[in-house]
Amino acid sequence: MSLQEKFLRLNSHLKTLVVGQELLLNRMLIALLCDGHLLVEGAPGLAKTRAIKVLSSSIEGDFHRLQFTPDLLPADLTGTEIYRPQDGSFVFRKGPLFHNLVLADEVNRAPAKVQSALLEAMGERQITVGSVTYPLPEIFLVMATQNPIEQEGTYPLPEAQLDRFLLKVLVDYPDVAGERAILEINRAEQKRAASDRELFANKEPLTQKEILAARLEVLDTHLAEPLEEYLVQIVVATREPERYGKDLAETLQYGASPRATIALDRSARAHAWLNGRDFVTPEDVQTVAHDVLRHRLLLSFEAEAAGRGADGLIDTILERVGVP
Repeated sequence: MSLQEKFLRLNSHLKTLVVGQELLLNRMLIALLCDGHLLVEGAPGLAKTRAIKVLSSSIEGDFHRLQFTPDLLPADLTGTEIYRPQDGSFVFRKGPLFHNLVLADEVNRAPAKVQSALLEAMGERQITVGSVTYPLPEIFLVMATQNPIEQEGTYPLPEAQLDRFLLKVLVDYPDVAGERAILEINRAEQKRAASDRELFANKEPLTQKEILAARLEVLDTHLAEPLEEYLVQIVVATREPERYGKDLAETLQYGASPRATIALDRSARAHAWLNGRDFVTPEDVQTVAHDVLRHRLLLSFEAEAAGRGADGLIDTILERVGVP
């Protein structure tokens, strides 16, 4: 069985356990294949935690959930040195960030020092405690969540940290059919009275070696030169909006960084690969563009006052940038 087929089977397995969130599941797999991180925004109870727990039980790797609160300390993430009185030495005890999959729940509730510790881990794949730097696992994915409803007592993520996320995904409530399916799954799980790990377990979990090999296949997915120019022009349009209309120029204050170009390239390749193709189409680029760009655009005061959101601006850019 090819790696593509194994990931398609994994995707089908995830859909049987997480209903109504196909977009989130797809973007989680894209982040895993692109060696990136995920920012998820949605109301409570929409299976965000369940989704990453199901993924963690379906691959070779460990999982840890962190509930971010205002009294959290950097050492609660990174770990700390423990004094041993028997020999007068200090021993470093690793923190939750040394797991393969980390859920940073309500990440915007943590103060700046904690967010900076997370930023180093996400960006540099390492943790520094005192004068010693510790590398993180090769398979390392942070899925951070934000609650869009309750904003009291939160610390908005700075642009530098937002830019570290490969994708920002918006999750919404399932439809009526999905709601019924959730009830059926919940009743079945309650009857089984088993642990979460057993409930979610995949009979043939993907190994870390297979995930790393799949990443190489994604990088080899063909992206034609005209299509490469197309995705570059999409990102450039966010920095030079006046080229595509006065209305865009008045709406965008700052555009996306070069990380956006890299993220758009890799995400489009991963999306094509997950759909069983070895080449990228314009539809792949357009499909992931919103998730790649929405958290990297800084809107003008006029746009925010008029209630215009980043997704609407991205729609306009996709309409006006010529498709090869």
